[in-house]
Amino acid sequence: MRHLSLLLLPLLLAGCAAGAPPKPVAGNAVPTLDVRRGPASTQALSDIANDYVRLSLEIGTHEDGYIDAYYGLAEVKAAVEAAPRDKTALLAATRELIAKLDLTARRLSDPMERRRAASLRAQLRAAETRLLMMQGVRFAFADEAERLFGVLPRLKPLASYDADLAKIEALVPGDGPLWQRVEAYLDRFTIPKDRLQKVFDVAIARCRGRSAAYIPMPADESFRLEFVTGKSWSGYNYYQGGYHSLIQVNTDLPIRLSRALDLGCHEGYPGHHLLNMKLEQQLTKGRGWTEFAVYPLYSPQSLIAEGSANYGIDLAFPGESRADTERDVLMPLAEIAVPSDDRYWELLKAIKQVSGARLTIAQQYLDGAIDRTTAVALTQKYMLVSPERADQSVRFTEQYRSYVINYGLGEQLVQAYIERGKPSREEMWRRMARILSEPTLPADLLPR
Repeated sequence: MRHLSLLLLPLLLAGCAAGAPPKPVAGNAVPTLDVRRGPASTQALSDIANDYVRLSLEIGTHEDGYIDAYYGLAEVKAAVEAAPRDKTALLAATRELIAKLDLTARRLSDPMERRRAASLRAQLRAAETRLLMMQGVRFAFADEAERLFGVLPRLKPLASYDADLAKIEALVPGDGPLWQRVEAYLDRFTIPKDRLQKVFDVAIARCRGRSAAYIPMPADESFRLEFVTGKSWSGYNYYQGGYHSLIQVNTDLPIRLSRALDLGCHEGYPGHHLLNMKLEQQLTKGRGWTEFAVYPLYSPQSLIAEGSANYGIDLAFPGESRADTERDVLMPLAEIAVPSDDRYWELLKAIKQVSGARLTIAQQYLDGAIDRTTAVALTQKYMLVSPERADQSVRFTEQYRSYVINYGLGEQLVQAYIERGKPSREEMWRRMARILSEPTLPADLLPR
């Protein structure tokens, strides 16, 4: 596995079977998934995919939130969840399925089927790892990230970000801690609560329009937007299937203007909503690949999902177009005074340069090198946030652990793949469409 340096963005907060009918699980007759026959090796791969779906749903009964989305047959889910196997049995079944997949993959000749098999194997390895973690096994932060998400991160020391902090210091001179000055300045750009719905509606519509100009979408696609509280994340997309999503935005803390396009692109277009729609359209329905109807959160699929969603912000709003949209459209709509200079956008870019520090802090905390109080203090210093926002960030790390690598490292991988060779805008969007529509692993984005 290649070691890759990483830049982490602020948190945003992810078939058809062939062959014989599936075997009963835990004494229950599990309904047969849709059957589409083909070559023997393809049929065997589809059987494994069906077993993987049922296995994933069973694992999900042991951990709330393990299954991020499922839009396969409801009767399959109900039958599997009626009497799931225990974690020890599921771990053994996962390893048996990996062995069976390894034998099957050797007989595959079609390149896309081979990619399908590689994707399935990576998902199964992540399932094996998560089952071990559920039973008390703990891995070092970097090893856990590699086993779950398919990339081994190489982390920069915190001191390497000090020069970037000095640049931010110059943008917000004054007395008091730097994070206080940054927070006070950015608070000027808070969206009033009574304007949130209007601002987000327009922001998401702008994100959709720019994405739809390059990537065709199902005619009946839609989403529902909700504002919620009591979450460790700032935004979340719950894909419902049938080209529909529920997008939630957390209002525990005041929402600043920069979050409107961030979340509109990340959770919507060309982010999670569009990714899940294209996978359903092209793979689950188009090819009959049942495995893409289930999305385990702790899997390499998340690195692709978060990375493409993060990079999608800059892809949809390149250069000065983001600042222009915020200045000319969103600020007036939010009734926020438009600044007379570019310091606001310069500060946001500078803050992004230190955002990789969040991963180093997470690694030190989860590996036991620092305690929680220190983790919160370092988050305040390097992420330049209030104690409340720092605590929310650490709570996310406690809940999702090494998942935090998916944002910055995922974006870095997607950006390098899409921008390799200085392609045209049209080609950049074509590459993004391939990532969103094909069985893509992190390794697929590396130079050949």
